Amino acid sequence: MEHEESFPEKKGKLWCRSVVPSPCRENFEGKVNQVMSSHFADRLCTAVQSKKTSLIVGLDPVYHRLPPAITTHRHMNDEFDAAAAVDAIFDFCTQTMRIVAPMVPAVKINIAFFEKYLSEGLESYYALISEANELGLEIVGDVKRGDIGHTAEMYAEAHLQNPELVGLEDTLAPDAITVNGYTGLDGIEPFAKMAEAQGKGVFVLVRTSNPSAAAIQDVQDAQGQPLYEKMAEIVGEIAAVPERIGQSGYSNIGMVVGGTAPEVTAALRTKYDKIWFLVPGYGSQGASAADCVRFCKTDGTGALINASRSIIYAYEKPKYKDQFGDDWKKCIEQAVIDAKIELANAMQTKL
Repeated sequence: MEHEESFPEKKGKLWCRSVVPSPCRENFEGKVNQVMSSHFADRLCTAVQSKKTSLIVGLDPVYHRLPPAITTHRHMNDEFDAAAAVDAIFDFCTQTMRIVAPMVPAVKINIAFFEKYLSEGLESYYALISEANELGLEIVGDVKRGDIGHTAEMYAEAHLQNPELVGLEDTLAPDAITVNGYTGLDGIEPFAKMAEAQGKGVFVLVRTSNPSAAAIQDVQDAQGQPLYEKMAEIVGEIAAVPERIGQSGYSNIGMVVGGTAPEVTAALRTKYDKIWFLVPGYGSQGASAADCVRFCKTDGTGALINASRSIIYAYEKPKYKDQFGDDWKKCIEQAVIDAKIELANAMQTKL
């Protein structure tokens, strides 16, 4: 179906209620009951084994990189109009999720790309969470919040708790979020407690994938222990609380460990065998499949390997453009297939 035909007439905030019909209240209550009665890590195991891959897709949408089929649409062709830009980003993300949902267990939605548009963007972010839920995906909200005391508790409520306020009953929070835990244990615990109460998860930054990470995170103390290892110890302590361990043997508290520094993080998988790793860096940031699957256990569980730009902007690559032309959806679909094969081959080599 052509894009023009699939896109309804603009009625105010197009993405809010017209691109994706709001699911009925029963569906939302069902999701809440399912989450509250299940364990995040167990759901991850099921999802990864069902889709036969540790690959997840990150949504980092930037307007000027969207396909022309979207940015030339009469309702979405103005980058400097907030409503038009948000409509375009929302449409791109929903269509992308529909493409990848049959093939991957989860998506990671980066809230920063929506916060740019203030209230319009945030409404779109939560609408995407509802769409991802309807598609059966686990949802990681990449929010990287972090603070202490009451502030941390408020962040935890805002980003993990399914709202109980009148008027927000049909809004869902993500299944898990990323947290910056460098304030220490008391900056992580409020998120861990909320996740435990809600049947959700937390991924704490331990060793990030950016080039300058080593300048701070690899600094050693007087005993020669790198800072990231100390951070991992704190996360491991929080994750090991018995109530946070699911039937799968994994905790709902995980670590963010980039795939770009295998020489300094190889031992983490063995040391923290009850922890899920969220692994950025695969694809555009330069980490190879082999670099990333080292965090997977032999059954394929234990790691979510994230690819964002290398997947969602696959239509920019000659490799796919030459094959599919302007069919951007086919380009994304093939990029997911190729990444799954590459990771599967790396796993076979590892075994």
